[in-house]
Amino acid sequence: MSKNRITELFGIEYPIIQGGMVWCSGWRLASAVSNAGGLGLIGAGSMYPEVLREHIVKCKAATGKPFGVNVPLMYPQIDEIMQIIIEERVPIVFTSAGNPKLWTSKLQSEGIVVAHLVSSSKFAQKSQEAGVDAIVAEGFEAGGHNGREETTTLSLIPQVRSSVDLPLMAAGGIGCGRSMLAAFALGAEGVQVGTRFALTDESSASELFKQRCVNLPEGDTILSLKKVSPTRLIKNEFYYQIQELEDKGASAEEIRELLGRGRTRKGIFEGDLVDGELEIGQIASSIPSIISAGQVVKEMISEFNEIAVDMCNMKF
Repeated sequence: MSKNRITELFGIEYPIIQGGMVWCSGWRLASAVSNAGGLGLIGAGSMYPEVLREHIVKCKAATGKPFGVNVPLMYPQIDEIMQIIIEERVPIVFTSAGNPKLWTSKLQSEGIVVAHLVSSSKFAQKSQEAGVDAIVAEGFEAGGHNGREETTTLSLIPQVRSSVDLPLMAAGGIGCGRSMLAAFALGAEGVQVGTRFALTDESSASELFKQRCVNLPEGDTILSLKKVSPTRLIKNEFYYQIQELEDKGASAEEIRELLGRGRTRKGIFEGDLVDGELEIGQIASSIPSIISAGQVVKEMISEFNEIAVDMCNMKF
């Protein structure tokens, strides 16, 4: 694969970026993806500030290649998180769930490359106005927190591509070389992969959670919690409790009360498959087994290159 704006911007071999997923994306996963030629991200959203520092230090020791940190901008201790990132000289930050104007210029003044995640063309334009270096456009197929627009990746990427001229990465429903090539055909220059990396050897998610997700029956994930924050969940007892409340017209406050605290940790990290919040993307149903993160990168690039050659010879 030749170089492009994404590989040049991040200093990586392949334009494959690992999603910064809560309870999955620790230093082991991030360093493994970076060592394989992609860009690994530590997920700060499930870490206290000093825990994040520990993961950054360990990631530096485990890889000499670029890696980054994913930061939800609504994180309650955001000032401390950003200060640690600056102090530890993390080269790349991916932001999400908030206004990119708040931190982009500060991070860039420290020599940090900033990418921001969006779910619509409108927010892509706002991110470009905020001065970010690159954009991730994430479609409705993705696991975890989703945009309220419910726009699929197939529809979203061309719209964002036509609205901004920044380096663009596609996310949502991408986990193999074939889907990566499709994203490139739509106008992306890189892909961000969550679910496929969540179900790898190096992911910090519970093995019970991983095994529940592998070969998940098609249709067993659904976008829920729309009154609070749209989130793609596996259908389990917790999901059905949420659905029952929503069907009764419960308020956002009532739903938050059921959610409580630590529900995602309980499901993904601790492996409570009944009462935990189990976040995963639609492509889980097409993942046959748990392999290493390095093997995921290798297989994606191999398939991408093989199919790209075949398609170059295709004519009608």
